[in-house]
Parts: sequence; C-alpha cells; structure tokens
Amino acid sequence: MTAPATTVPALRRQFALPEEDEVHLDARSLLWETIVSQGGRWLFVNEFPVPSGYDQPRVTLAIQITAGYPTAALDMVYVHPPLAASDGRVIGALTAMAIDGKTFQRWSRHRTSANPWRPGIDDVAAHLALVDEWFAREFRRG
Repeated sequence: MTAPATTVPALRRQFALPEEDEVHLDARSLLWETIVSQGGRWLFVNEFPVPSGYDQPRVTLAIQITAGYPTAALDMVYVHPPLAASDGRVIGALTAMAIDGKTFQRWSRHRTSANPWRPGIDDVAAHLALVDEWFAREFRRG
C-alpha cells in the first residue's frame, strides 16, 4: 500500500528574481513565490522558521522587491501571521499592512551606515540573514 500523495499549494511566480536568488531559495528548500500586489513586487517565503520565544513557529515572510533591485537595497520585512513574544514582552516598531489580501506585520528594521547595502554583493540571501538577526535580536535586549 502506498502513502497518499500530499498536495503542495501552487506557488505563484508572477515575476522572476535574479537567478542567484532563485538558486539560493531553492537550495534552502524554501517555499517561495513572487507576486504583484498593490503595485508592488513581493517575495513571499512561506513556512519560514522563527526562533523560539515567539508565539508562532513559522510565518510567511514578505519582502518588497524594490525598483532597481539588486542594485537598490531591500529593506524591512513583513510577517503573517503577526508575531508576538511568548513572554509578553513588547516588540517595538511594528505596524500592520495589507498585502495580497492578508494583514502582515511590518517590522521597521533597516540597514545602518555601519551595515549598508552593497550592490553586487548583497542579495536575498543577505537580507534573509539580516531578518534572522532581527528576530534573534529581540531576545538579546533585556
């Protein structure tokens, strides 16, 4: 007897990312899609793992793919469902924003002059590493 087939939702590809971004996302086995919503281009990373300490183990990340990317910088991250600290600690600089018919939580986090966007070097992989750092940093504050 064979196991029943699982159904993987269709992943939308409404525009192409640079090849190295697509290769990176696929190599990490991430469920990603590209969509156009409200006039903006978005990368969604579904089932993105969140570190312990949050009320959700996985979220959908949304990253706005800015005009001019990859020369122009990626900035901030948006999450659905919204994240909260399991211990009730307040996470600052969050606002709600509708993307693709869902309410995402905008994390207003940015690169600094000490960590600027480097055209030709930084990409989606570098931005995802920064997102991981932002999520982890919330629990190093104390």
